Amino acid sequence: MDIHVLHPADQIIMIMERVYESGLTTTSGGNISIYDENGNIWITPASVDKGSLTRRDIVKVNADGTVEGIHKPSSEFPFHQLIYKARSDIKAVIHAHPPALVAFSIVRKVPNTWMVPSVQHVCGEVGLATYALPGSTELGENIADVFKEGINTVILENHGVVVGFPDLFKAYKAFETLDFSARIELEASRIGKPTEIKKELLEKHKVDTKELEDFIPESYGIRERDLRTEMCQLIHRAYKQQLFTSTQGTFSHRLSDNSFLITPYDIDRKYIEPGDIVRIENGKKEIGRTPSRAAMFHQSIYELHPHIESIIIAHPPHFMAFAVTDIHFDSRTIPESYLLLKNVPKLEYEAPYVEPKKAAEVFNKQTPLAIVKNDCVIVTGKNLLHAFDRLEVAEYSAKALISSVGIGDIVHISDKEISDLEEAFNL
Repeated sequence: MDIHVLHPADQIIMIMERVYESGLTTTSGGNISIYDENGNIWITPASVDKGSLTRRDIVKVNADGTVEGIHKPSSEFPFHQLIYKARSDIKAVIHAHPPALVAFSIVRKVPNTWMVPSVQHVCGEVGLATYALPGSTELGENIADVFKEGINTVILENHGVVVGFPDLFKAYKAFETLDFSARIELEASRIGKPTEIKKELLEKHKVDTKELEDFIPESYGIRERDLRTEMCQLIHRAYKQQLFTSTQGTFSHRLSDNSFLITPYDIDRKYIEPGDIVRIENGKKEIGRTPSRAAMFHQSIYELHPHIESIIIAHPPHFMAFAVTDIHFDSRTIPESYLLLKNVPKLEYEAPYVEPKKAAEVFNKQTPLAIVKNDCVIVTGKNLLHAFDRLEVAEYSAKALISSVGIGDIVHISDKEISDLEEAFNL
């Protein structure tokens, strides 16, 4: 789907729907605008339910200041207008009050975007705008002053967040990614001290799969077509469950001993389609497509472990709290968690980049998943649904562990009880 050809009003409806359904705004909160090629600003209306907007609700403020539409423009219109005046490269603005980012706004701090590698790349530096009355010119000037510094993501003191980018879909990706980063930091702070990646490591270990040689597929068999469809269904589900974000989350599945399917690089996970999935064969990529940058690491796992048929790399916020702290994740909480997760080691941040084959050796039937420090969780399974179930259980287990903080000491399942479980389930 080429979302950029949509009318500004349709783009705004589409993105506001995502913002609302993700729990990142309320019925009355938040606003979105687009600056078109004629100098007009399309913006969400004032005092209209954000959960049921239609195309006719969107307001057009013409370059001459006249207003077209059945509603008044958002009361925050002044700061949208001032951002566009301050930065000619910005053509779309999102403002909302996601709880995690509001938490930072009310302590007047910005999230640390150096904890997980993709966040800095997507969001860049985060600024902080001084508090002023909502809807006032003063607030607009305070926000615009931060944008003038070349910053695209801004926390508003005691208010919320504003992001501005060259198009609405880039703005949404940054908005969602910043919220994701904030949630990880908040959850991590409940169990330990969050750490960030050394900046030199971020630069040193970038992986570029664009340089892989191409091959032209001779055909697409029925099994492959089925797998592409099933992968997309589970990717959409992972996105809906907030296990993936628009920019993060990799799924793959083995086709044969020398080939596998994998998610593409830089395609919004909500809109991914079977034709976007990339086949890797004999170390080459399907012509005309760019696979996930983790493709060669997935290949190493498949080569070493014939029992593994599917792999997921993800960044679910509760589980990632253990990735960005020194706290060990212990699956001996409830039977389901232990049976599906077993041992969960931590790999160094550089491991999948510097020594992919050695990192791949970690996985076996007693170690079906692993944490990569400050990066991700890697989950393996005997099929797509099995791997997805493991990912979901990992995130739910992490959420339960973090939720237990403050109500009592955790009591783990004993060694005898573990032995009984393994015997009962033939492990």
